[in-house]
Amino acid sequence: MSNNTDPKFWNAAKNHLIRYGSPFDPAIIERAKGSFVYDADGRAILDFTSGQMSAVLGHGHARIVETVQRQVETVAHLFSSMLTRPVVDLAQRLAELAPGLEKVLLLSTGAESNEAAIRMAKLVTGKHEVVAFSKSWHGMTGVAASATYSAGRKGYGPAAVGSFAIPAPNAFRPRFKHPDGSLDWQSELDDAFELVDNQSTGNLAAFVAEPILSSGGILELPKGYLAALKKKCEERGMLLILDEAQTGIGRTGHMFAFQRDGVTPDILTLSKTIGAGLPLSAVMTTPAIEEAAHEKGFLFYTTHVSDPLPAAVGLTVLDVVRDENLVARAGQMGAQLFDGLSQLKDQYDCVGDVRGRGLLLGMEIIKPTGNREPDHDMGAAIMAEAFKRGLSMNIVKMPGMGGVFRIAPPLTISAEELDQGVSIIGDAIKAVSRV
Repeated sequence: MSNNTDPKFWNAAKNHLIRYGSPFDPAIIERAKGSFVYDADGRAILDFTSGQMSAVLGHGHARIVETVQRQVETVAHLFSSMLTRPVVDLAQRLAELAPGLEKVLLLSTGAESNEAAIRMAKLVTGKHEVVAFSKSWHGMTGVAASATYSAGRKGYGPAAVGSFAIPAPNAFRPRFKHPDGSLDWQSELDDAFELVDNQSTGNLAAFVAEPILSSGGILELPKGYLAALKKKCEERGMLLILDEAQTGIGRTGHMFAFQRDGVTPDILTLSKTIGAGLPLSAVMTTPAIEEAAHEKGFLFYTTHVSDPLPAAVGLTVLDVVRDENLVARAGQMGAQLFDGLSQLKDQYDCVGDVRGRGLLLGMEIIKPTGNREPDHDMGAAIMAEAFKRGLSMNIVKMPGMGGVFRIAPPLTISAEELDQGVSIIGDAIKAVSRV
């Protein structure tokens, strides 16, 4: 009998855990190292999601382990108005990586960073309306949840006043098309903002966006879109907030995804990847916006703001990314992964699209109807079969979000491990297709 079926463990989980989303995987994870997690039978499972899309250095990286041990022994947590060298050093390092965004606030989670960013935008502009994409995910708290449209909106009462959504551009299913059938994102954006203007009371404060909408199905903003979006914001006195929880710190082949487009946001939020799996997030903005917020009494005072332990980890993450040349490596490994997944697309009709950038890719599973209808059941079956074969990957399961695998392995993954993962995916598709 498998140790993963331990009845005592699963009964305790059933009796005492609050269920918070997708069903739990049918394995007890005992440890993790590098690109793999290991279950109660000692079986190695290749991690194609970097934990919760966060462990960019893989699991148990020696330098992260050393930093945690050292910093815990030195100072891990302080009163929130006390400063330590890791906090100031990390702020300075981040500022050097994103010229123009020299002011930094260090927090714990992605939702928290988006709360702070939106709160700052409202205070500085004196307005309260916030626009986001219809497939967005910015967090499960307060105004972050109000700007999240991909899931979790029903049954919790009213969202924040002034919450608006516009369609997310989707080249696989374009709403507005050029004569050749390709996505006409400019017309779609113009139409969307006309509707926003008609609904607004004249209090548009901010637009919050992911450069690649991950939970929305790996929908990438086309080249040129970000500049056009920034212009729309400037015309209305809005601030542009970019949420790079999953795209930041090298994953797309740039340190930050917005750098490909040469467009700097007014506020940038980081999380997930900056802590390499530990709880660390950041808000970055311009000196002018920070000064205006401070003059108006900006308040975001939390228990773990400017904590030294996660800041020290963040510094080590940046050191490793630099020393191991992981930004360029993400582009190289991403090209290998894209080619492997594209070969599966050519081989299997159920693979409708492969998209994304760097080591954040999506593979959409569709029904054989010819109209690109998502096949959630087939996707779930492929995911379960792949897990049995030793590969963990996540499919967007929530209604309305498409049957899309989100594939985001660690930036440290080897070429052989990437090939192993693609091979397992292919075997899983083949096995499920025969059923």
